[in-house]
Order: sequence, then C-alpha cells, then structure tokens
Amino acid sequence: MDYRTVGRTGVKVSSLCFGTMSFGDTADEAESARLFAAARDAGINFFDCANVYAGGRSEELLGGLIRGARDDLVITSKVFGKTGEGINDRGLSRRHLTRAVEASLKRLGTDRLEFYFVHQFDQGTPIDETLRALNDLVTRGLILYPAVSNWAAWQIMKALGTSAHEQLARFELIQPMYNLSKRQAEVEILPLARSEKLGVIPYSPLGGGLLTGKYAGERPTQGRLVDNKMYTARYGDPQHHETAARFVAYADAHGVHPATLAVAWVGSHPAVTAPIIGARSVAQLEPSLAAASFAMTPEMRAEITALSPAVPVATDRSEEQPG
Repeated sequence: MDYRTVGRTGVKVSSLCFGTMSFGDTADEAESARLFAAARDAGINFFDCANVYAGGRSEELLGGLIRGARDDLVITSKVFGKTGEGINDRGLSRRHLTRAVEASLKRLGTDRLEFYFVHQFDQGTPIDETLRALNDLVTRGLILYPAVSNWAAWQIMKALGTSAHEQLARFELIQPMYNLSKRQAEVEILPLARSEKLGVIPYSPLGGGLLTGKYAGERPTQGRLVDNKMYTARYGDPQHHETAARFVAYADAHGVHPATLAVAWVGSHPAVTAPIIGARSVAQLEPSLAAASFAMTPEMRAEITALSPAVPVATDRSEEQPG
C-alpha cells in the first residue's frame, strides 16, 4: 500500500480509503468486522463514514472497530442529512453542525475527527455561517480539518475565498463522485483541487456496480441499479451501460478484474488522493483492494478514458477541447 499526503495538511493516508456505508446495512456486525480487518490487513488507515449511514449505526460499528487502533487511523464523517424529526435536525446551520458532530463523536467513541465533511450544499444557510461554525469546531479540537462533498466547483471556490478573507479554517479535502462513466469532476472540480492543493477522495469508483462486470454487458434486471431510484436516475441513461460494456470487454482482454481496473483508473488521476472503496462482503472487496498494487500506465489510462464519452471543456470554446 502506498501512502499519500492529503493536500497541504501533512496528513498521510493510504492510497485507498475504505467507505463504511455498508456497515450495519448490507453488512451486519460480523461482516463489518471482517471488512474492517481485511482493509487493515491491506494497509488501509483511512476510513470514511457519515452520520446518516444506516441511521447512525455505521458510525457505531466503526467506533467499536477502531478501539485500540484509533491513533493509527484517519477517520471522517459527514453532516447535512436529516438526523431527527425536528425542523432543525438537518442542514449546515451552526446549530445543526454543533449537535451533529457531538453526536457523531459519541457514536464513534472518539474525541475528534480528522476530516469533517459537509455532505451537500445547503441553500438555506449562508456559506459564511457554515464556515464560521466549522472553524469553531476546529478551535474546539472536535475536528481537525473541514471538508466538502457534492458541492459545485463555484461553491467550493467561494468557500475557499471566504475562508481566506475571514481567516477561517478552509476546506482541505473534497469528495466528488468520479468514475469512468461519471467524469463531470474532470471539468472543474479536479482542476480546482490541483490548483488549490486540496485532497480528493472520490466516491463510487465502480459506478454503483456498473463497472464491476457483474452484468456482463447486459442491462441489469435487478439490484440497486434497478430498485434504487437514486441509482436508476444516476445510471439509467443507455450511454452508461454502453461505456460499461466497452470497459468490461477491455478488462477481460487484459486479464484484469473490472473492479480492480475501475478503481485503479480513478486513483491514477493526478488530482486524486485515494478512491473510496466499499463492499458488502470480503469476497466482493478483494478486487478493489487489488487496485492498490495495480500499475496503471499512462497509455492504459488513455485507452480506458477513450472508452467513455469525452467531457466538455469548462467554457463554450469547444475548439479548445484537448485533442
């Protein structure tokens, strides 16, 4: 396992991050423990969580597993989603951030989070309100670095500008969706991260399972790509399935498991710190873990990239599209 520095923080993390969304959900307590052990055995020291995963159960299980090894690990969680029935039990207000981080720390059984993500953009709360609240959490030592997921590039850049102007702790890590079939992050988010020296841990490198070879080039008839409205909307366009079919054929031709190749492709982008991998079982996890030792050459990355539609440039000057 290689280790990389998160942006300008000096914090070193494994080149793969383990996402714990399955803990307490599709992976029961025993399987969650096996997944955690497999990740640790592979050299992973970086674990991503959120307060809404399995209604908080993911944090509770992760908290039990990190006991005795806490100082060896880098732990994240997230805030935004609904955590109760009260009208203030969601969003990015100072009130909710303060209550949410305290609840997360209790479930995780730890005194701090290395990175604390705002999970989505809150239209009802000014950015500076959120940034001042995060800065106060840093001052209190409850979080070490603010982080952001699912914001547009302009929103992230506005936050960075506000933090610089007001001398507040800034976002140091971002978590965008990024995989071979979903490459929007290449347009502005990943260039922004390189320019501003932000760490990047992309989620969904396997495209919700689309890029694993599970469907053998056929449109799925069951599973979350069919049954889950979020994934149906995300990957319902035929072009995603066409990309997946070409990719799986490429992986087969090169004798590499598609999951290994998909994760390695994401990790080979120069802006990426560590792709987030996850699974319901250890057997499902193993091909993703293998990406840590896969040697992705520039030539292979270019060939794989060409299997999906090219992303647009950030302006209307289409003649500037890289050739």
